[in-house]
Amino acid sequence: MSLTTELVRLIRSRPIGEDDLERAALFVVDTLACAVGARDTVPARAIAAVAPWGTGDTGRKAFHFGGLAHILELDDLHRTSVTHPGTVIIPAAAALAEAGNADGRAFLTAVLHGYEATCRIGNAVGKAHYRVWHNTATCGPFGAAMAAAHLLSLDDERTVWALGNAGTQASGLWEFLAAGAMSKHLHTARAAESGVLAALLAREGFTGPALILEGEKGFFVGLCPDPNPSAVLAEPSAPWQLALTSIKPWPCCRHTHPAIDAAIALHGRVAGRPIAEVSIGSYRAGIDVCDRPQPQEPYGAKFSLQHCVAAALADGRVAEASFGGEARERLAGLRAKTTLGLDEAVNAGYPGAWGARVTVTLESGERLEELRTVCKGDPDYPLTREELTGKALDLFTLGGMARAEAGRVIEAVYALAKGAPVGRLFSECFAAPAGRASAAAM
Repeated sequence: MSLTTELVRLIRSRPIGEDDLERAALFVVDTLACAVGARDTVPARAIAAVAPWGTGDTGRKAFHFGGLAHILELDDLHRTSVTHPGTVIIPAAAALAEAGNADGRAFLTAVLHGYEATCRIGNAVGKAHYRVWHNTATCGPFGAAMAAAHLLSLDDERTVWALGNAGTQASGLWEFLAAGAMSKHLHTARAAESGVLAALLAREGFTGPALILEGEKGFFVGLCPDPNPSAVLAEPSAPWQLALTSIKPWPCCRHTHPAIDAAIALHGRVAGRPIAEVSIGSYRAGIDVCDRPQPQEPYGAKFSLQHCVAAALADGRVAEASFGGEARERLAGLRAKTTLGLDEAVNAGYPGAWGARVTVTLESGERLEELRTVCKGDPDYPLTREELTGKALDLFTLGGMARAEAGRVIEAVYALAKGAPVGRLFSECFAAPAGRASAAAM
């Protein structure tokens, strides 16, 4: 029996409780808010021009939603797989749920199934995969196909075909970071669309390779120097992978968040006191992606550990305004005093724990240090429903939606767990007018 077949059976055999559906609804609120909040940006305008939501094409709708959801860098993150599953799974499921007049419970079940497939495969790719490949882009199509298969009522065989053809479309390279290009948003857009197309084709009898993961010319051989295939089916009774996923409080790369939390804790202790040096200890993947001492544009600043720590130390918080030109210029001196290096203890915990150590040396010679092994929004330190609702309200209004309307949308999503119909919930959100495009989230 193929690994993909076993994965499909494992996912479909798992019980789903009321709390699972309610938790899934929280992630839908978060992902939808991230997408709507990004509407007034240059990359969102480009995506809307090429793939508008209102085309009636489910693949293109998934592309639209998936692309927008990743722009603000506020979307969710599954630590051990290093994926942003919501940006891929929820757009794919949303497009098909609206097209098929699904009820909320079927939609949220599809979301749970999709997270499970993406994250379990992501758990198996090995650390070296992430050096070149963006895990969300490569593992996301599997989850999008799995979610779509549930909403299309595909049997196990056709679901395996769908995952096989989702896997053969897997791609997404990190090269965009060197140029500060917009490709990362294309990664989530295409992953969502690829999964939908693979499932729709499977419904029509279009076959796919069952050995897409472990085959001699399959996913692990082609893209993964150090895979761990056994992780795909490991711990079958563990909580749903969605429950092990983090929700972001800060609008920047998740690799920066533990250092931000540590720096915020230091903010009050260093305020008004001259700083001689700042040292950040991180893990290898965080350094590979976020070692950017002097970022030249907003998106680069969101991937700069040096900049994010400087902002948190200076201001005690990190917000969208922390990455603009004024903030980058104001914080240049503090960034120049900041060094980044590998912390062996922190590195040993990754990816099970995303940690950071921040040490501030004052001009007086006093040293102040904070260590974080978890950060705000992780399953072990979650946002409350009230905090998540507040984040979502701010994002919906940022995207041009009236606050009262945003509140109604949020409550409508929460009601999906009780079986409320999906209806045109997502279409109503993406039909709302957006304001002038901004380069701030490029």
